[in-house]
Amino acid sequence: MRDAYTSDDALDQKLIQTISGFSKKFQLSENNKFPCDLVKGVEKNEDFEAPKVRKMASGSVKVEALKLEPKNIARVVPGRIMDVRFFPTADVTMVAVGNKFGNIGFWNVDIENDDGNGIYMYCPHSGPISGIVIDPFAMSKMFSSCYDGFIRLMDVEKEVFDLIYSSEHSVYSISQSPHDTKSLYFSEGYGGINMWDLKAGKSLSSWNLHDNRINTIDFNSENSNILATSSTDGTACIWDLRHMNADKPKSLSTVCHKRAVHSAYFSPSGRFLATTSVDDRIALSTGENYEDTSMVYHDNQTGRWISTFRGKWGWDDSYVFIGNMKRGVDIISVAGKKIVSTLRSELISAIPCRFDAHPCKVGMLAGATSGGQVYIWSL
Repeated sequence: MRDAYTSDDALDQKLIQTISGFSKKFQLSENNKFPCDLVKGVEKNEDFEAPKVRKMASGSVKVEALKLEPKNIARVVPGRIMDVRFFPTADVTMVAVGNKFGNIGFWNVDIENDDGNGIYMYCPHSGPISGIVIDPFAMSKMFSSCYDGFIRLMDVEKEVFDLIYSSEHSVYSISQSPHDTKSLYFSEGYGGINMWDLKAGKSLSSWNLHDNRINTIDFNSENSNILATSSTDGTACIWDLRHMNADKPKSLSTVCHKRAVHSAYFSPSGRFLATTSVDDRIALSTGENYEDTSMVYHDNQTGRWISTFRGKWGWDDSYVFIGNMKRGVDIISVAGKKIVSTLRSELISAIPCRFDAHPCKVGMLAGATSGGQVYIWSL
């Protein structure tokens, strides 16, 4: 990791010690609970692999009460942020972000008076970061994918960014099943997906699912055999991994937009799917095979200098959060199928484009901008 660090080595060691600390604390915990069981109710079973999910009550979060404070604003990396992720622990509030230059930045929000203000930056890639995945059961390990065709594993215990996959094609998205931390799913090239065996270091399966690049991959928390893909070909598709024909896979359901679809995410319970498209629509789909779809209008024209909007779920099935071009965060109600509120603040100087809801702390939302800033709202 030190080779990729862009600042003082002493600060690098502080980050390593912090991540190692909360990761080891979880590993040594006697009850073997998922670090976020207080929020998502995910509890590890006896074989230590398959979490069981208990739902939060719908509408249990008063989203209009979310507030932004000056101490919860920081410029973490230079340039456009492509992805932002909270570490899934209640012990430390920390985010990881990836930007268009190949930098990965970390912000320990709990540190206020420090040489680096709790900010640490590395450069393990040579192009835009397309995705970040943090292993919830081994938080000292984090995967990152890049348009340069590389996937790297940051291993804090070894203090390295290991190269685990390389391709002549760009890697556009990365994901991991909540019930299987031994495999990694990623999209590369024009419409292809790989299922990668992390232990064996080889592809277990690959499918050609779309006619253009796949922008996101997301798993259903209720049924990890079900995944959703969004594509620049104008569709978002739902697939059942148990019934994937290698030659011509058939989707369970397809949500059709008029232009590129930049995200497709399942709600926390898995009952809904939210897709975001450049056609100025957010689709909310539900039903046995997500065949019932409602379209909500939203201005998604970000232009070339701002990361595309991607609507993200909060802590239950009630709301989807998405940035707007007026430097606010629109809150879309699933029940009302419309924008019901907007988070605004004079402290916001840039447009929040990419979001993540803290999996362990209800009411904590991170928004990242194309200027490298991260804003964190809380109750």
